[in-house]
Amino acid sequence: MNRKIVLKSRPVGMPAAANFEMSEVSVPSIQEGELLLKSKFVSVDPYMRGRMSDAKSYTPPFQVGEPIVGGVVAEVIESKHPDFKSGEDVIGMFPWQEIFTVPGNIANKVDGNLAPLGYYLGVLGMPGLTAYFGLLDIGKPQKGETVVVSGAAGAVGVVVGQIAKIQGCRVVGIAGDDQKTAYLKDELGFDEVINYKTVPDIAKAIETACPSGVDVYFDNVGGDISDAVVTQINNNARIIICGQISLYNATSQPVGPRIQPTLLKKSALMQGFIVSKYTTRFPEGVKQLAKWLLEGKLVYKQTVTKGFENLPQAFLGLFEGDNMGKALVEI
Repeated sequence: MNRKIVLKSRPVGMPAAANFEMSEVSVPSIQEGELLLKSKFVSVDPYMRGRMSDAKSYTPPFQVGEPIVGGVVAEVIESKHPDFKSGEDVIGMFPWQEIFTVPGNIANKVDGNLAPLGYYLGVLGMPGLTAYFGLLDIGKPQKGETVVVSGAAGAVGVVVGQIAKIQGCRVVGIAGDDQKTAYLKDELGFDEVINYKTVPDIAKAIETACPSGVDVYFDNVGGDISDAVVTQINNNARIIICGQISLYNATSQPVGPRIQPTLLKKSALMQGFIVSKYTTRFPEGVKQLAKWLLEGKLVYKQTVTKGFENLPQAFLGLFEGDNMGKALVEI
């Protein structure tokens, strides 16, 4: 049996299982220069919600009736490309399909002996590199500064907080349940963690957790949380716009506080970024992240769902806060 999952319809508001469709397909034949691959780990990521819409964005939308495409670690079943042989593991942006073919030039080898294969979709992949370049290139944290991270228990947030600690910063995380807040503080060493779902006043909670104000804010969520953080920024603060998951399912243009006067008065920087712009520097980021892992300065947790058929549910769970660290599906 060989199965694929396609985008059946474009969601309006929050995606649902009905927007996906699974069907059986034949095992494709392999051509010269191609690889026949079998999925092992598939990444689910919040940015995929944007690609389910046909609105103009930084990357093309998924096509209705075609497989969802995302980060996949797969095993080479058969190779007709000189650089690969059967049994090797590769990574790439591949379709949600159990067995499929791709041109060999879009696949990259990964070594499961150096790190767990799932790490190449997490701390050593797009989320880890997003944290690395976003925080260090835009945030430029300095020793003793206060760094606030929203979505702190997610795939990117857990890495951001730990890198900030490595840089000698005071780190405040914002997450959505007590298990996550305990993990961030007790195991990852965050200085303070706020459960935004239980505090009566998020702005007051941030003010209390950040008595010296906020120097760097790594924004993964947007919305009311980010509005509250901005009220506490210091002079020359840096705000890194990485994700806006609280707004991805909005059906109308949200209106919030006008933050430009605050940015002006505080001489603050707010900058968005897409990690693919750093492609030429990925080896630098992977090398440093791997070094911190080996030194024990960086630890990483994954939420692994098993079963190809559970890919849509694992994706939908991102919007309910089901994952701790990187969300993956093991096939």
